[in-house]
Amino acid sequence: MAADSSSPLQARRSKNQPGQVQTFRSATAVVVWVVWLLFAVGNWIDLAVQGRDHTSAIAAAILLLVTGIAYDTAQRPRIIADETGVTVRNPLRDHQVGWASVTNVDLTDLLRVHCASPGERPRIISSWAIHYSRRRQFAADARSRRANRGRRSAFGLAYGTQPSSAGTSTSAEAEAEKCVRALSERATAAQAEAVWAGGTVPISGASQPGQTGALDATQAAAVGTIGARGWLQPVRSTWSWPAVAALVIPALILLVVWLA
Repeated sequence: MAADSSSPLQARRSKNQPGQVQTFRSATAVVVWVVWLLFAVGNWIDLAVQGRDHTSAIAAAILLLVTGIAYDTAQRPRIIADETGVTVRNPLRDHQVGWASVTNVDLTDLLRVHCASPGERPRIISSWAIHYSRRRQFAADARSRRANRGRRSAFGLAYGTQPSSAGTSTSAEAEAEKCVRALSERATAAQAEAVWAGGTVPISGASQPGQTGALDATQAAAVGTIGARGWLQPVRSTWSWPAVAALVIPALILLVVWLA
């Protein structure tokens, strides 16, 4: 009986292994960051070798400021899913949400994490890392429908390939949908395990008084594991001071150089 009641828990844990970390970010943003960084370093080297005037100093300071902006908007944004919960890292702020507080994950122009903590108002956190173009997705769906209609015979039967009512996603939109599915599955698995620990074990304990001690120990262990994993932590939003410094310090340097 005890083995049967623990098997669903083991199945859910297999989808959320301890230490498993998933990071989602825009591949285009990474390329933009790398290209800009190479461009900026090349120009800094050129200014260091050939530039000796005030204009060169201003140009170097402007490059530094734009590099800080590129770092905050292209390099920093990402979504990190780990055993504890999901972290949405935006240009200047970080949002940490325990899995038990995640109520929904969806897509508009950006990926959004809906969360609600006990005693707090529901919140929606938008991620700069994952973009979703409904216009491009609609165009891809329309092209797929036209292609499927073109493959139909005179009797209305498809041949060669199987039509899909959902259409074909573009690469960026497909990655965004993949991210939503992964986050939703992990949140659902964690919440199911929390419900199992809080509900299934006590019910089993009530039905078998002779095994109360063993089941209480199992329940305590399960609840303790959930608490240790941080699934129940409330939503935390904090400023990223390194990201703020990446903007403020170059701006101050540019101001000083400009006024010098």
